[in-house]
Amino acid sequence: MKLYAQQETSKIDSAELKLRQNYTKREVMIPMRDGVKLFTSIYEPKDQSEKHPILMMRTPYSCEPYGDKFGIKENIYTQNRYILVYQDIRGRHKSEGEFVQVRPLNKNKKSKKDIDEATDTYDTIEWLLKHTYNNGNAGTWGISYDGFQATMTASSNHPALKAVSPQGPVTDWFRGDDRHHNGAFTFLQTTNFLPWLEGRHAGKGVMKEIVKNDVYTDFLRLGTFKDADALVQDTTETLWNLIKKHPNFDAFWQERDARQSCYNLKPAMLVVGGLFDSEDCYGAWNTYKAIKEQSPETELYLAFGPWWHGAWTRPGFEGFGNIYFGKSTSKFYREEIEYPFFRYYLEGKGEKPKHHVSVFHTGKNEWVFAEEWPLPEMQPTPYYIHGDGSVSTEAPEEKESFTEYVSDMSKPVPYTGNPTRSRTLEYMLDDQRFATARPDVISFMTPVLTDTLTLAGPIEVELQTAISSTDADFMVKVIDVFPENFQYPKEATDYLKNGRYPMSGYEMLVRGELFRGRFRTGFDNPQPFEPNQITPVHYTLYDVAHTFLPGHRLMIQIQSSWFPIIDRNPQRFIDTYHCSVEDFVMKQNIRIYHQQNAATRLILPVVK
Repeated sequence: MKLYAQQETSKIDSAELKLRQNYTKREVMIPMRDGVKLFTSIYEPKDQSEKHPILMMRTPYSCEPYGDKFGIKENIYTQNRYILVYQDIRGRHKSEGEFVQVRPLNKNKKSKKDIDEATDTYDTIEWLLKHTYNNGNAGTWGISYDGFQATMTASSNHPALKAVSPQGPVTDWFRGDDRHHNGAFTFLQTTNFLPWLEGRHAGKGVMKEIVKNDVYTDFLRLGTFKDADALVQDTTETLWNLIKKHPNFDAFWQERDARQSCYNLKPAMLVVGGLFDSEDCYGAWNTYKAIKEQSPETELYLAFGPWWHGAWTRPGFEGFGNIYFGKSTSKFYREEIEYPFFRYYLEGKGEKPKHHVSVFHTGKNEWVFAEEWPLPEMQPTPYYIHGDGSVSTEAPEEKESFTEYVSDMSKPVPYTGNPTRSRTLEYMLDDQRFATARPDVISFMTPVLTDTLTLAGPIEVELQTAISSTDADFMVKVIDVFPENFQYPKEATDYLKNGRYPMSGYEMLVRGELFRGRFRTGFDNPQPFEPNQITPVHYTLYDVAHTFLPGHRLMIQIQSSWFPIIDRNPQRFIDTYHCSVEDFVMKQNIRIYHQQNAATRLILPVVK
């Protein structure tokens, strides 16, 4: 064990110096039941007038800085004298053992050698209870991959573990989170992330080799997963290689779905997510729903705000991109939702949280509080597209009607209208006018709304399509079209980074998601299309919380690529991980039907 309490003050900034007046740091190797030791940094209050709660984060990203430097800053938890604990998970950085990507819950433990993230949590809490000046209550939390770790800690069901908060958690790396969206490979993000995380020789240099100009141009030049694989040059058992060995939702992915661990949870749970989180928005919504269904006795809370991935930790956060929310959403969350949750369950102070659901509704820019999600008053309502480009609640009457476009993989639809050298944060609510102008994007729109239209819940997509080849992707967007002559007030333009952006007629992406058509009968059962045959493609856009105001219009867009967020579909029923561009059907015709026996519609979660 290494204890750090003193350091030359000349090397310490004033904020850390203040923390050192109240905290000490020590580094320990905590033994697990199988003998493996995990590196753990513990920040403990010097004040021992009362015992303190434990708040822990377990991470694959490193709990650095190692040594005497403090890795924490003054915050609401240091002000209330929590014992703060950070741990390198098994096989990462300074911890012993073998690292396994999103290690599955081991449901059939038979000996001490049978371990998982839950047993490592249990053993760590046991050690902390004996070796810190604590009040007997422990909590865990984490964002993203650390959010997955938080979900897994809950299944340890240690009696001292009273509160857990998975935030933007990795949950299902095939159907919705970072690595795939509905079975389609996240080309830009995964090519950047996995070589870095898995520590191969290429590291972040993979992106350096690819991106010379902008990600759209350079990933198009690169080609396919096979071409990226040639740059990575890895032959070991890493997730990068396992992805190409498991192109469908087989047992490998199924056991890594964190929802497998969401049964009979004893601690209170606060699930947190961002409405515009491009990484794990799916994970937050679906972790909440899984706990609600599979562990009905759990004290369960949900908080969602207008945030990108992890933005709830940022100060203020009154808007981002070109969209203004008009209030400090992250500050409200920290002070009125997160801290009261931990205070009640770990400190035994304050009142039990009044609301089980706290969701910020964009558009009207207000927090909505409820007891469950989706809201009980939500009514699934069909909205149909029509041949004249309109959207209405009336089903089409035409006996034959369709809109056709050419999906050309030599010039796929970009994910944003601006050249970028990396994946941007704001593309999840970006202006879609660049896409509306393209011939390979079809758009349908309501008349100008005379009343508010509030959507709160998941959106069901029911496409009727015919394609000229054997596979295709379908990207469906729900868009808020702002009125002509719309302008923000001065405080908004002063706050926003690009405050002079022309907002008149802005087309705000409310929700958009791509689906790989081969998985329409099941993610474990890919099937080719019968060319030129009308075929239903049904899938779900994850939840929204948005109000379309009077004067605005609702737009539905459909396209067949979203590049390079998602890799290009070869437009043939072939292995996407081993094919080359030469294997593509570069152009194919896609028809979207809007007729009596084949009506394309979205089931919108309308709140009356």
